[in-house]
Amino acid sequence: MALKKISYKNNTFNISYEIVNPSALKSILFLHGWGSNKEIMKQAFETKFKEYKHIYVDMPGFGKSSCEVILTTYDYANIINKFLKILTPNNYQLSTICGHSFGGKVATLLNPATLVLLSSAGIVEQKDTKTLLTIKMAKVFNKFGLGKVTKLLRSGDVNMMPENMYETFKNVVDEEFNEEFKKYKGQALLFWGETDTATTLSSGKIIDSLIENSKFKSYDDNHYFFLRHSDDIEKNILQNISN
Repeated sequence: MALKKISYKNNTFNISYEIVNPSALKSILFLHGWGSNKEIMKQAFETKFKEYKHIYVDMPGFGKSSCEVILTTYDYANIINKFLKILTPNNYQLSTICGHSFGGKVATLLNPATLVLLSSAGIVEQKDTKTLLTIKMAKVFNKFGLGKVTKLLRSGDVNMMPENMYETFKNVVDEEFNEEFKKYKGQALLFWGETDTATTLSSGKIIDSLIENSKFKSYDDNHYFFLRHSDDIEKNILQNISN
């Protein structure tokens, strides 16, 4: 593990990262999803792409990377872009970026030549009645200055977040990325879990329709399908990159 200090908007972020196959000439960047870290991406792909340098990054506020401020997805993309410029000053525009869930949104904004989306976030899905009611109650309590009551309404995993990361979560969770997907003009390879409940299969098909040059493949698996299907994902990526 290594750290790079990144300055952005008068704040300093210590970005934790790891490189596999450092002498390889071609590079691929892996970006994890919300609430995760670089280790899950490394678990899936460390032994794959043997002709590529792998760059695994903990995005700010996750894993061993610091974050004490409230961010948006656009901030995350700008921070990772600055990180890449410092890490590889002679060739920081990586040709291939692979992003899971929230990381897929960040990867899209980085605009690589080949964009690999693993059950990417970015399509706002219909919330169930319980979630809608919780959101409505939270807004009412916040209006009357009852922030402590609002915290009681949060789910257990969200309630464990530092306050700045909870506010960041609220910034990014309902971002509509339709236009960002439409703007992307490179080659996109989309992989999805058919039983995914976090970013559903229908969302994947919408993203596939929004990106002009995209290919789509799904697996009978959940949100973390790539842990069990990394061999096939590797094969499909390498076949398409070489074409």
